[in-house]
Amino acid sequence: MQQLRAHKMHELKPIPGREQLSIKDEFVSRYRALLGKDFDEFMRYSTSFIRRSIRVNTLKIPVAGLKKRLELEWELEQVPWCREGFWIRGKRLDIGNLVEHLLGYFYVQEAASMIPPLALNPEPGEVVLDMCAAPGSKTTQIAAMMQNKGVLIANDISGDRIKALGLNLNRAGVSNAIITHSAGRSFQQAGFDRILVDAPCSATGTVRRNFKVLQQYSYGMVRRLASMQRGLIGNAYSLLKPGGVLVYSTCSMEPEENEGVVDYLLKKEESAKIEEFELKIRRAEPILNFDGFEYDAGIRDCLRIWPQDNDTEGFFVARIIKKG
Repeated sequence: MQQLRAHKMHELKPIPGREQLSIKDEFVSRYRALLGKDFDEFMRYSTSFIRRSIRVNTLKIPVAGLKKRLELEWELEQVPWCREGFWIRGKRLDIGNLVEHLLGYFYVQEAASMIPPLALNPEPGEVVLDMCAAPGSKTTQIAAMMQNKGVLIANDISGDRIKALGLNLNRAGVSNAIITHSAGRSFQQAGFDRILVDAPCSATGTVRRNFKVLQQYSYGMVRRLASMQRGLIGNAYSLLKPGGVLVYSTCSMEPEENEGVVDYLLKKEESAKIEEFELKIRRAEPILNFDGFEYDAGIRDCLRIWPQDNDTEGFFVARIIKKG
């Protein structure tokens, strides 16, 4: 498995008030068990500001064209694993108000969030499903990779979130997408070349953007989410063509929501196979056993990153092939 040893880190800036942060004992004990000696480093990153990052929307402008426009006032640093991704620094904080953003030339997207579409690797002309699409960061990335050719079904269960999805697809100039409003577990149209399930989760990899995650943490919630996620991945797999690709991802660090969900699919479907994908990124070892659970050895080819690995959000991504 590829590892990126050299990594340029910017200076971490602690989020004000982190010393007074109230953290549930349940969270601390669980993540100390998961991380051991690395727990303090995990918390140091999780309570520091995250770098702002953008993804160039190549449906509207080439990467070089946007760089030329922005580099007059902004410092751009390439995201190693995504050609269209850049960390951005400048005097202003409101990058969402830039005219280039309003025109749809770029999407404000966290650098780790760019990974699932890269693992999916959709091709122009294919039929693709984004099962949990709203608000559209990964959907617009998939559409750009497809060059607006083929069919992209952008589905979500939330009517309110679909409004934002529609606005973002329109701003990005996406013309090959059809928006559907359905529960992913009961979505019925089959025959997809590729499916992304970026599942709703406990979001424990996103603490640095939302401290409420620490205060609202509950293992009971994790178990309920894992049950829902098993339903999503199981149905998504049934909708996939033989030879098709399913990518399952979350911004959770919980084994039950990640390795446990993939393990469920591997045990349920003999034709499911994990396929490693190469990225220029620092990886952590996937969790193969924890809290009495033993997971399939094939899960070692999944990607797990903690916030401290690449100074991003935490993320989990599995690329699954339907043999046949």
